Amino acid sequence: MGNKTEEGKFMLKAYSPKEIRNLYGVSALTYKKWTEGFKDEIGELKGKYYTVAQVKIIIDKLGAPGIVEL
Repeated sequence: MGNKTEEGKFMLKAYSPKEIRNLYGVSALTYKKWTEGFKDEIGELKGKYYTVAQVKIIIDKLGAPGIVEL
């Protein structure tokens, strides 16, 4: 199973920064700029991964990857 459920919804789980960048389809520099304003809220990585709570903060701030709200 990939990062999205069969219904096309985002799967909330621990992700590495690289995996999150790939979900959004952006470079490391773009991701850094996007998250710069709330990196204190995200906190430090736990090993090589963001925790589920940290991923939720990122998704809440940036929106779910691949979903456009009009």
